Amino acid sequence: MDAHKITVSKTAHYFTLGKPGPHVRQIWIVCHGYAQVADDFLQDFKLLDDGTRLVIAPEGMNHFYQKGFDGKVVANWMTRRNREDEIIDYAYFLQTLYNQYVVQCPTDVRIVLLGFSQGTATVCRWILRHLPHFHDLLLWAGLPPEDLDYAAHQQYLSEKNLYLLYGSHDPFLTPDHLSAVDEIEKKNNVDFGERSFEGGHEILPDTLLDFIKRMN
Repeated sequence: MDAHKITVSKTAHYFTLGKPGPHVRQIWIVCHGYAQVADDFLQDFKLLDDGTRLVIAPEGMNHFYQKGFDGKVVANWMTRRNREDEIIDYAYFLQTLYNQYVVQCPTDVRIVLLGFSQGTATVCRWILRHLPHFHDLLLWAGLPPEDLDYAAHQQYLSEKNLYLLYGSHDPFLTPDHLSAVDEIEKKNNVDFGERSFEGGHEILPDTLLDFIKRMN
């Protein structure tokens, strides 16, 4: 049996809060986690919708029924099957979306990239593949992938603000997982600025507001 592949066009979906234009001071691109959908995920960011921010929530292109063969449909960014092809596809999707909106906003607009849970790896793989201009990278309740060469992009990353936020009661981020971040940082001479908050595997409004105050 021989395996083959071809590249085809695929329709990707995303949701927004706010409109692009000269009034926009910040663009946020927020990537959801495993078994979520972008419109639900975007509800966590409604407090950003103040007329000065544009929030863009892309949706993973793989969909499945959350329970069995019916019911709620959710998405993920990739699985281990044909992973390299899926990374290429979603990175191209995110870069295309980025290119479409950044040019519609002022040249000095602040660009914030946020990944939640599985979305943290998604954002990291995208930026190190396409190297988009941005100011802040927030990894929330997820870890940077161990297999990326951050050291090779040290100058690119050193010019950005990097953050890693996780809940003190997050069942998915054990001490062993967090120690892996230390190893990544030492190996690549990079600092993700780990910081915990009181909570679990979730985005909390108060924590999000605290982060916004820190970045201003």
